[in-house]
Parts: sequence; C-alpha cells; structure tokens
Amino acid sequence: MARRRRRLRRPRGIIELVAACAVALAVLVLLVPAAGAGARAAARLWPVLASVAVAAVVGAAARWVRRRAADRRRTERLARLRLGLSGIDALDDQEFEYALRDLLVRDGWSARKVGQQGDQAADVIGRHPALGRIVLQAKHTKVGAKVASQVMYQVNGTAGPVHGADTAVVVTNGSFTRDAKAWGDRHGVHWVDRDRLRQWAEHGVALHDLLRLPARTPGRRPLGGPAPAHRIRQGGHGSAR
Repeated sequence: MARRRRRLRRPRGIIELVAACAVALAVLVLLVPAAGAGARAAARLWPVLASVAVAAVVGAAARWVRRRAADRRRTERLARLRLGLSGIDALDDQEFEYALRDLLVRDGWSARKVGQQGDQAADVIGRHPALGRIVLQAKHTKVGAKVASQVMYQVNGTAGPVHGADTAVVVTNGSFTRDAKAWGDRHGVHWVDRDRLRQWAEHGVALHDLLRLPARTPGRRPLGGPAPAHRIRQGGHGSAR
C-alpha cells in the first residue's frame, strides 16, 4: 500500500504562528553568516577561479584551432589524392573501403566508411549538397575476377529503402559480368569497373562527373525504380566516354 505523502499544514492559532516565525528567524540568523562567509571566500578565491576559467577557455580554443588546422591539412591532402591501380590491388578489403571514402571526400562529398558484417550492401555512405546521398558497395577482388548480378540485386534492394540513398554504386578493381552491367543500367545501379576506377582514382576525374550523376530534384524518382527509357537508350548510368 502506497504511503501517503505528508504535507505541512499552516500554523493554527497565535502560539503556533509565533513559533513558526521564531524558527524562520533562527534559520535566517544561521544563513546570513554562512552567506557572508561564502562571499568572503569567493572574494579571496576569485583570482584562482578566474584563472581556471580563462585556462579552460584558452584550452578549448586551442583544441578547436588544432582540429580546424588538421581538417584543413587533410582536405588539402585529399584534394591532391591520386591512387594507382597497382596500389589499390595491394589493399585489403577494409583499406579499399577507406580509399573509396577518401576519394569521395576529394570530390567534395562528406563521406564515412560504414562497411562491416551486416552492413546491408553499404560500405561507404556520402552526402553532397547538390547530388544528395550516395551509397558505395566495394568489391575488392583479384584482377580479372568479375562481379555478378547478385551484387546488383542486393544493392538495389537496400540502397534506397534502408540507407535513403539517391545514388547507388558498386565499385570493383576487377570487372563486371555482362548481365550485371546490363541489369545495373536498367535499374539505375551504377557500376565502376577497373577502367573507370583508373579514371576516378588515378586520373582524378570526380565520380559524379565520371557517372554523370544528375542534381537532386524534388520530383526525382525513388532509387530502385525502373530507369526512364531515354536513360536506358543513353547507356543507363552515363558511362564515361
């Protein structure tokens, strides 16, 4: 059974009123010296407190300046980023995903690596102010190996519904089967094979220029729907020529 909360009742009668006033006065008498002592202690310690506050502000400002400088150096370094195919071939799967992230950043996207077990066909996710959200699925493989259509199906099924992407791209240092490229062209899943990877990573062509990605518009079709007929006739996702 819940206990009833006790509430203070108002004094009844002159005696209780006088007693309540006496208690309040006693509390006030005790608090005034304490407040005075606190004020005197603060007056003695204010130089120390001010120094600590100034040091905290200066430290935070210094950390912010260092972080901004590091970000600027990284941006400048990535702006000159060029990756040869021989170096890319020597990467492992995780390093390949980080390389794709850095290439997106070089091209003006804000990007992060997300690939891990259960990533639902997304290894890198990027965002661009004019082009929207992009999902990259990385397939690092042996030179000459081919990516099959199943990868295209998986990316098409998750890029829009799961990751909210406007654009989906499968990137490999190998190649794609003919069916995989044709399926991607029909359904708007872009593909970057070894030749396109060379143009992107080694020659410095921006990915959105390489794939001729359109600017995001309010009426743009949902990712994963059928591609317009004129885009299919033009080669699907706009292959670089």
